[in-house]
Amino acid sequence: MAGSGQTSTAFDVAAAQMALEAQPFSRLVQARITEFAEGAATLEIDIRQELLQQHGFVHGGVLSYAADNTLTFAAATALGPAIVTGGFSIQYVRPALGRTLRARAEVVQAGRRQAVCRCELTMLDGEGAESVCAVAQGTAMTLNGSARGGDEG
Repeated sequence: MAGSGQTSTAFDVAAAQMALEAQPFSRLVQARITEFAEGAATLEIDIRQELLQQHGFVHGGVLSYAADNTLTFAAATALGPAIVTGGFSIQYVRPALGRTLRARAEVVQAGRRQAVCRCELTMLDGEGAESVCAVAQGTAMTLNGSARGGDEG
């Protein structure tokens, strides 16, 4: 990971999954954290009919949700858990077709109060082959301007 050199020891994959499950929308789409390590996070969603749009592709809102959350979870490895999304952009590169959506994000650069991350969203087919369907980049920032989720501000 490029950036501050800070690592999160108290915020592990189990804590990340608990944070994810605290989000009602994440429970609705049945998202799960499958990787959470220094500078990176992976989120997966098994695709079901309710997550598709009218042409049978995974809805762009589901892809955006996955990018947003994965970017922020990756940033949490550098900044701590008390963060929010500062903003992100997403480019859809091909229709999202498959059984499982996988979003992988990594920290590009992290400072004391903000981290810039990028994310690749892929679809896995029945045999586990992946194809890229979208890419995203965004920032996350600490709440109240405090680094590592402290209570200043």
